[in-house]
Amino acid sequence: MSNLHRICIYCGSSPGNDPTHRAAARALGGFLAREGITVVYGGGNVGLMGAVADGALAEGGKVIGVIPQSLLEKELGHRGVTELHVTSSMHERKQMMVDLSDGFIALPGGFGTLDELFETLTWLQLGFHHKPVGLLNIGGFFDGLTTFITHMSTAGFLKPEHADCVLVESEAEKLLARMRSFQPPDLGKWIEKLVADAR
Repeated sequence: MSNLHRICIYCGSSPGNDPTHRAAARALGGFLAREGITVVYGGGNVGLMGAVADGALAEGGKVIGVIPQSLLEKELGHRGVTELHVTSSMHERKQMMVDLSDGFIALPGGFGTLDELFETLTWLQLGFHHKPVGLLNIGGFFDGLTTFITHMSTAGFLKPEHADCVLVESEAEKLLARMRSFQPPDLGKWIEKLVADAR
């Protein structure tokens, strides 16, 4: 069982073309706040990022933003969050977001969202952390991605137990329930088989 006191949200700094994405982002922030969970996110006041933060704050929740100095100087930082950490680089930002969080949820976004998502999944795969990672699949946004993850597994580049680490739900309540019951894969068995196959 995972104790989820803080959940990191990866999502777009753009609102996207479908207004349901922004509405779902704001609703997720509000839902987590009502659950007593602090939102950790990229610190922006625009796009889905701003919607998540605003949704949590509107419900009296705590929000921790982490933003590089270069983006803060462009006035993209959210000034109403509970805490705003300013980093010197994107790498430092990502590391701090992982360190501050007990779990991770990806919403619709672009390259930056996928970068954060897959780095976090890679660290889980390698045992650098044991925290749950979920996709809130709003309107089927991640259908193509989940199909490709299955393809990577069937092609032999991703162990099935690691593909199964990607928790996918279309409803926040169901996703949070699965994250709370998440059990990380046994890294020892994976490493032992990797070594055996190499011999």
